[in-house]
Amino acid sequence: METNLMQKLERIFNKTVGSNQIHEAVLFVQNTRGDISYSKGHGARDLDSPLLMASITKLFTTSCILALREQGKLSLDDSITKYFDKAVLEGLHSYKGKEYSFSLTISDLLFQVSGLPDVYEEGNNSAKNRVINEDFYLTFNESMELVKKLTPHFAPRTMKRAYYADINFDMLGEILEKAMDLPLREVYRKFIFEPVGLKNTYLPESENDFVPKIYYKDKAIHRPKFVMSSRASGGCVSTARELMLFIKAFFGGALFDQSIFDKLSSYNKLQASMWPICYGGGYMRIPLNGLATLFMGKGEIKGHSGSTGSFAFYYPVKDLYFVGDLNQMANAALPVRFSMRIAMTTI
Repeated sequence: METNLMQKLERIFNKTVGSNQIHEAVLFVQNTRGDISYSKGHGARDLDSPLLMASITKLFTTSCILALREQGKLSLDDSITKYFDKAVLEGLHSYKGKEYSFSLTISDLLFQVSGLPDVYEEGNNSAKNRVINEDFYLTFNESMELVKKLTPHFAPRTMKRAYYADINFDMLGEILEKAMDLPLREVYRKFIFEPVGLKNTYLPESENDFVPKIYYKDKAIHRPKFVMSSRASGGCVSTARELMLFIKAFFGGALFDQSIFDKLSSYNKLQASMWPICYGGGYMRIPLNGLATLFMGKGEIKGHSGSTGSFAFYYPVKDLYFVGDLNQMANAALPVRFSMRIAMTTI
């Protein structure tokens, strides 16, 4: 059985990296105990190569929010007015003539149900289009001002609606810093890097911090300024080996009380462009028993992917974790489809 699984994983990996889009990649699959383990690199990547986590960083932010909640230092029901000045929030969420900016909560941000628009994807000069051609830095306040120029998608907590927007997690990062009176890098160190034993994972904050190159189609681009401005929503660097340690800790109860997952497990479908991804409390949930798999799968994978090709998921049905990177930002769906294929092949 185990040998058969390894052969299937090998075939999926080889077929994926055989695509013209993939210039370097890494895959690491393990069960909880680690007695089932498969890893493979392609191009210049192996288990210890630095990789840009991109939006997997959101799981770090989620972990810290949940740890602080457990310590009683914040509540998911806290109004964001507790952490931001009125001038920063005013005009952030105005929908159909009504101002919702001051009624948003930490929970709204964590569950992606604020309705706020996404500066990365939206607008005539979206950050995504800009970063392909140039490197640039956005401060948190500049990002907030860009959000204010866009139209929200719905009133907060509109039933069965979620909208993926980086600003939700950028704001959570600011909340963490204010709640702890520490820079975000130190918050991550205290609640994640040290407890899990991550030695090669970090949040780049200066030109001395290494930021890996990212492929856009056939071109390798270097965007350290943009990565450093992504912070709590997508700014961390790690390795496949350390991502495995983290994702096991996240879903295994080593970072916060697992009973909170009961509260986090309610989820909503994201915008159509991100189908079939749903969002729970701070993490992605991707059902495997729906149309996307022709109803042939079982259960779901949960974790996070990144727009640069990174992925970190857990498949409870088979007790398998899979992490890695395809390092290609031209197709944000690649790591999700790849992770779904891995899960499907284990059934």
